Amino acid sequence: MLDGVSPDWSKPWFAPVAADGRSVQGHLIAGHALPQALGALPACPVRFVPQADLPPGTAYEHFIFDTGCVPTRDNLHDFFNGLCWLRFPKTKQRLNGLQAAEIAAAGVREVRGPVRDALTLFDENAALLQAPEPLWDALIERDWQRLFVTLRPLWMHARLVLFGHALLEKLVTPYKSITAHVLREPVPMDLGDDLAAWDAWLAQGLSAPLLATKPFTPLPVLGVPGWWPANDDPAYYADAGVFRPRRTSISLDHP
Repeated sequence: MLDGVSPDWSKPWFAPVAADGRSVQGHLIAGHALPQALGALPACPVRFVPQADLPPGTAYEHFIFDTGCVPTRDNLHDFFNGLCWLRFPKTKQRLNGLQAAEIAAAGVREVRGPVRDALTLFDENAALLQAPEPLWDALIERDWQRLFVTLRPLWMHARLVLFGHALLEKLVTPYKSITAHVLREPVPMDLGDDLAAWDAWLAQGLSAPLLATKPFTPLPVLGVPGWWPANDDPAYYADAGVFRPRRTSISLDHP
């Protein structure tokens, strides 16, 4: 497998991409390069091409926007990027369009602006949460004890879906501190578990003004009930190095 490792597709965090992941992996084992392996799966709005097809000096995002082709290296990072294109095609196209618009307006700079920063963060590390309101309240407050212990039964009505391909790559070899950036826009409960509907909803809602506000909140993903055996013990969440409390503002106007 790529980079000498093989994902454990039975893990809950891989569930949305597991079927496609197994199929692509089968093509890789058969000797295909990653662009070919990804292209062998059914309909996707882009083509996957070798990284060498990206002309020198051309911005990656603008090349995708202009050609409909995604330069792809034979590594684990681009493997998961391809799986996200297959799972969330409309959202990936929307992100790419927003990136291209920012590049067209301001060019490629050494320091990205707030919108491009947020777009990159979303693409690499975002997660989507569908959950009852009390879970959302506890997450925003970073009240980890309430979120994961007191309200633990409510997680049976919640679903966390990982979008970021770098996030998925990290979870091939999981460790406790892996943290997602959850979009602070609750996935509507009436969408159920239809991820095609999630994709359409998300693509329609993403905009440059929204992303410029950095609409994310952190979530250590191995704290999710059922995702990691050790978190059955409430003491798991006492690790303040991972489950950090929300910062409080300190007034400089001391009496």
